[in-house]
Amino acid sequence: MRNNHEIDYYIHGEEMQMVEIELDPQETAIAESGSFMYMDPGIQMETIFGDGSQQQSGFMNKLWGAGKRLLTGESLFMTAFTHTGSGKAKVAFASPYPGKIIPIDLQQYGGKIICQKDSFLAAAKGVSVGIEFQRKLGTGLFGGEGFIMEKIEGDGMAFLHASGFVKEIYLTPGETLKIDTGCIVGFTGAIQYDIQFVGGIKNTLFGGEGLFFATLSGSGKVWIQSLPV
Repeated sequence: MRNNHEIDYYIHGEEMQMVEIELDPQETAIAESGSFMYMDPGIQMETIFGDGSQQQSGFMNKLWGAGKRLLTGESLFMTAFTHTGSGKAKVAFASPYPGKIIPIDLQQYGGKIICQKDSFLAAAKGVSVGIEFQRKLGTGLFGGEGFIMEKIEGDGMAFLHASGFVKEIYLTPGETLKIDTGCIVGFTGAIQYDIQFVGGIKNTLFGGEGLFFATLSGSGKVWIQSLPV
């Protein structure tokens, strides 16, 4: 039994993908502003504070949910698409740049995914899109992503978008992946994220890469992209 709305979906395209979400009556999908493509006549479009997961919890909770989105560089508002008619209806969303759309069933990943601040595309209503503070000072100063990444929680479907080719990597306990910070799309909640200095004067001055790279360790799954935007 899921707490979030159960939605069906279809991903179309190769390099410029779109996701078409099929809604039953009274089901809702939420999406970032600017990602909407088209919808059937039976779907009602509404601008909401935050991510919609606190819509029935009072004004202050709504305001807090919206304020957290400002910290990630996103808009105060999201858009909810609710099927108010009968039968089934479809609404479609597209990625803002060439790449792939990644469907994630949060129920299969412990109910939590950490992702880049701009990678969230859409989700089933009830999925929470919040902030994930990076506790280590080095991560905040040098990670390129600041202190904050996005935290997606719930037991429904969520959709991320990535640029270029997408590779999935499974880490087992004791394994560590060193990666350019811009190539991270997201990772499961049990994985630890840190930043390391490249080191060496020649690497620093002449290496052509950044001074720091990310390290991901622990047990879980990582999604990486080949073309950082």
